[in-house]
Amino acid sequence: MNHATRVLASTLGLLVGIGSIEHGLLECLQGYRPTPGVIVDALAAGYRWTAWKDGGEGAFTLIPNFLITGLVATLLGVLIILWSLWRLHARSGAAIFLILGMASFLTGGGVAQIALIVFTWAVATCIHGSLAFWRRAIPRRLRRVIATFWPWTLGASVLLFLAALEIAVLGYAPGIRNESEVLHIGWAVLAMALALYLVSVGSGLARDIEAQSASAGMKTSCSADP
Repeated sequence: MNHATRVLASTLGLLVGIGSIEHGLLECLQGYRPTPGVIVDALAAGYRWTAWKDGGEGAFTLIPNFLITGLVATLLGVLIILWSLWRLHARSGAAIFLILGMASFLTGGGVAQIALIVFTWAVATCIHGSLAFWRRAIPRRLRRVIATFWPWTLGASVLLFLAALEIAVLGYAPGIRNESEVLHIGWAVLAMALALYLVSVGSGLARDIEAQSASAGMKTSCSADP
């Protein structure tokens, strides 16, 4: 098993689950009433605890009721978290995660979630892989340099994601009052989080390739011993 790849996939899966729960709870707050269509604002307008006067947090849902779609999105978020932490590395782990993620997307779990769901699935398919393609794609010298970066870039990515989530829900950015500027900052922070995550993936793959090479070297050495 590729340890760094598993940690990377599980961490992003955890964030996908948190995002689904966050959207679901916001939808539940709007009560048992019909949605205006398949595209909704999970965050309704008029709450005092958020700076977004007109609401926000876009979501797609096939369930025409805020409370029900919110409950389903929340439940799916919990299942995604549990699956990501304990079963994502199983043989069918990536496929089932993709099913859970798409179900969340279709029931109010958030529009922006789709990119995170696809990223997580793609990384999870490499948990037990030979990484032959990446071994050719990442030069050996570069692998040795970047192999140790992944925990730090992953941690920074998680913090930026949580900051983007706070801005998306509460609408607060230090020293900024203009809604348009806050919105741009929120998207910029999320983009930086995704960029750092991609860096983490490259670094984590390099780490696992180096670990595979070291393991293969040890086996060759042992087999050569008299």
